Parts: sequence; C-alpha cells; structure tokens
Amino acid sequence: MSESNDTRMKRIGYRPPLDQAEPEQLVLVDYVSDGRIAVITLNRPHADNAVTTALAAQLIEILETIAARPSVRVAILTSAGDRAFSVGGDLYERKQMTKEEWLRQRQVFDRVLYDLRQLRRPIFAAVHGMAYGGGCEMAISTDFIIASDDARFGQPEAMVGLSAGGGSPVFLPRLLPPGRAMQMLMTGEPITAQEAHRLGMVNEVHPRAGLMDAALVIAGKIADNSPTAVQSVKRAVQNGQGEPVEQAIAIMMDEHWRSVVNPDRVEGIKAFTEGREPTFPDPDF
Repeated sequence: MSESNDTRMKRIGYRPPLDQAEPEQLVLVDYVSDGRIAVITLNRPHADNAVTTALAAQLIEILETIAARPSVRVAILTSAGDRAFSVGGDLYERKQMTKEEWLRQRQVFDRVLYDLRQLRRPIFAAVHGMAYGGGCEMAISTDFIIASDDARFGQPEAMVGLSAGGGSPVFLPRLLPPGRAMQMLMTGEPITAQEAHRLGMVNEVHPRAGLMDAALVIAGKIADNSPTAVQSVKRAVQNGQGEPVEQAIAIMMDEHWRSVVNPDRVEGIKAFTEGREPTFPDPDF
C-alpha cells in the first residue's frame, strides 16, 4: 500500500524553509579546556542544519585550521537547534542547480567528508534529532558517534531519486549488519538512536539535555592522554582496516614504535611510577 505524501515527507524530514535570515557564521567553533577541545557546531537550525555550499566551505576551513593547530587534541562535531543534527544537502538550494553546479557542489561536499575522515586529531559526533542523508554521512565519517535519545539516523536519498553518494553505501555496511544497512539505503527508513546503539553504530545514548556534557567528558579523557599515542593508534586502526592480518599488524607496530621513541612515553611511565598525572606537551608536527 502506498503511503500518503505527508507520511513520505515526514520520513524525509521535510519542513518548509522558515523565513529567517542566514546566520553570518554557518559553522561555529569554540576552543575549550585551554584550547585542547574544539567544539564544531553546524549553525543553520532554522533549516534543520541542511548543508549548503557555503556551510560546507566554512566547515572545510575550520577542519583545516584545527588540523594545523597543535594545541587541539580532540574535536566534537555537533549542531545547533532542537530538531536536527543535519538533514544533509539543502534541496532548496539544489533545486535550481544545473548539472555542472551540482557536480561542483559535490566536490565541495566530498572535501568535507574527506577532511572529517582524514583529520589526524580524534573527532567524534554528538548527534541529536535527525541525522539524515549527508548529516548521517558526516556523523559516520567521524571516529565514533554518541547520540541523544531522540536521535534518528537515515539515508532517504532513494526517496528523492538519488543514490547516496557521501559514503553511506561504503561505511554503513561496516557499522551495521549489511542487510540492515541495505534496508536503510533502499527504503529511506531511519533507525532510532537505541537501535543504532544496539547494532553498534552508536557508542552511547544520553538524554538530550546531557548530550554535550557527556561529549565533553569523553573529549576531556582523550585530551588528557598523550596526543602522540592517540593519533598513532587512530592511524593504526584506520590504515589497518581491510588489510590482511599480518599487514595490519605491521602497520600497528610501525605506529607503536613511533610512540615508543616519543618523549610522551617517558613522561607517561614516569608519572605512573611517581603516582601523579602525566603532563603531555602539544605534539610536534
């Protein structure tokens, strides 16, 4: 039985655009905990944080600034407003685009996702509300996800005549049982935070009001650790995925030895034996 148009639009996360001026800063960044933690906030709440070309360009600039700032040890990607983390690409902007303009925008969006995946610093997503389409793909492009109890993850592209192109056909089957990922991609039906947690896509689920507090606790624990060791283990995991076991172990050992010869190892073990907290300096590129 075919569903009503209202039901279909609800599944996509449709809301008519509000008559509000665009904020000057479409992406906000705050450096907290003495600059060790960067909180990146998508800032188009009136449009459910739909991604425009301008928002994507600002996000690229912020990610590349973080990549060049040694004091930042971890980043959190989150969003403003009550309804959505992000509903993906802004279809109102795309409605008038030519094929060439669409393809040029696709290159900008691909750069955002690449920068998220390749950031040397740990980066994780704190997701509330709808994470649909490119919003879901941004979240799964980070190192891990925590979510509020009202979060929903979906890939509704097929409902508007598109094949998902921001990584979900690649990454969802690695995070979820492949058949569950295929169902999401083919039906457009979202899953709840609780289901995503049960299946291992989401690490933790928190009440909406406590989401950012929980995110900052996790970020603080990461920031307290050796940035050299944290970045090395991130590279070991990323570069070893999909490799034969012995090749993955070789990659792991290469990163291990990088940490062994780093001064952080000396400080960490010395602090442990002296019964004090270690003091790890900012990494030297």
